[in-house]
Order: sequence, then C-alpha cells, then structure tokens
Amino acid sequence: MLPLPEPMNTPPAPAPCDAPVRILVVDDHTLFRRGLMALLARDPLLHVVADVPDAGQALRKAQELQPDLILLDNHLPGVNGVDALPSLREAAPRAVILMLTVSEDADDLAAALRAGAAGYLLKTMEGDALTAMIARAMQGDSVIAPEMMGKLVAAFRGHGGVSTQALSESAQDGAAEPVKAAAAATAKAVLRGVESLSTRERDILRGIARGASNKEIAREHGIVETTVKIHVQHILRKLGVTSRVHAAVIATEHGL
Repeated sequence: MLPLPEPMNTPPAPAPCDAPVRILVVDDHTLFRRGLMALLARDPLLHVVADVPDAGQALRKAQELQPDLILLDNHLPGVNGVDALPSLREAAPRAVILMLTVSEDADDLAAALRAGAAGYLLKTMEGDALTAMIARAMQGDSVIAPEMMGKLVAAFRGHGGVSTQALSESAQDGAAEPVKAAAAATAKAVLRGVESLSTRERDILRGIARGASNKEIAREHGIVETTVKIHVQHILRKLGVTSRVHAAVIATEHGL
C-alpha cells in the first residue's frame, strides 16, 4: 500500500445533496483525460476537481480535495490502480471509486471488487452510458460494464481464472459486495425467489442483466420509469439481494 500524506486537520464537510458530483480523474494518458473531462463537463451535475496521471498524485489530491467520486484507470505508471485502491479509500473514505479501464480481464475485475471498487467500467462505453453509471453509483448501486457481467458470473462459479478461494476471501472481508451477496444466498432460496417472479418482473430482470437503465427498460415495455423502479424493488426483495448487479448475476445463472 502506498504511504499516505499527513492527514488534514479538518476534513471538508460533505457536499449538499443538490451540489454537483465532485470528481477526481486518474489516468496516465493526457489526451484521454482531456477528452473525459470535456465529456463530463457537458453534465451540470458533474464537476472534475482535479486530473492526475499516477497513483501518488491521486493519493495527494484525494486527501486534499475529498472528492465524491474517483474515476480510476488500472494501468498506471509505478503502482497500478487496483493496488492503489486501499490507500485511496483510506485517503478519501467517503469517495465512490469506479474503475474505468480498457482491461476486460476477469482477474482485474475480481481484484478491483476485492479491493473495494464500487464498479468496473470500460473505456469503450458511450459517454451517456458512463454518466448514467456514475449517477447509479452515487445512489449506492454497484455498477459493472455489461460486457463484464458474464465474467462476474464466471468468477462466482470459480472459473475464468478466478479462484474460488479468492472470491471466498472477498466475501469474508466485505470488499466485493456483488460476489458476497450471490455467494451468501443458498441455491434453494435463490430458486424460490426466481420462481416467485411475475412475467413482468422476469422481463425487467432480463433488462437488468443486459445492463439496461430503468429508463431504457420503461421505454422497451411501454411503461413509466416509476413503475420500473417499483418492480426492481420487488425483484430485489424476492431474490434476497441488495443491488441490480446481484440480481443480474442470479438472472444469468438461471438463464433468464
């Protein structure tokens, strides 16, 4: 773990709920950082407070600025993003940390979740999808790129190069919440939950498993977004899980 700078005497107060999300961007490619900052600047609810090229500067800025969100690349010079995660969480304990990387490797995904990342996103995603994922993460949801969902399931099963022991450790220390919730549920309880879903709830669960937002699901089925939110709450309760990622893992496991 990287050493932290000396702690500040008085940590800043949390931002008001209607204030823009204050973001720290960590990526060693200058052009990508500039493009990402320009993209985020289009949304008045997002504000980049700093951008840095490596983990050392990220730690200093995280402690100094106490951002609400950190967008973290994995392939950084010196210390990579996954290895810097524990120190960043200590430096800015209130910050939500999302990996934003080109790596589709299952080991990187599992390592990031074990280290406490709230999500794992790919640089190939569309700008609107990124801002939507940020909004969901700030509401407390775990967000995983749709392309990585199958690998998350493979990790849960102990395949794809991710060991069952490593996933068990992540469940024990509470770092990988999606895997922890899926691993904790018994097969019998999950099956009962799946069988109790209505036809509409199954349709919405399929949308969740694809990574669709509530708005996209509502448009697909010709219903209002508020109705989708209510269905999602019912789905999570029936499946005995706490987030959409957990539900998506179960949906994929059961072939929905």
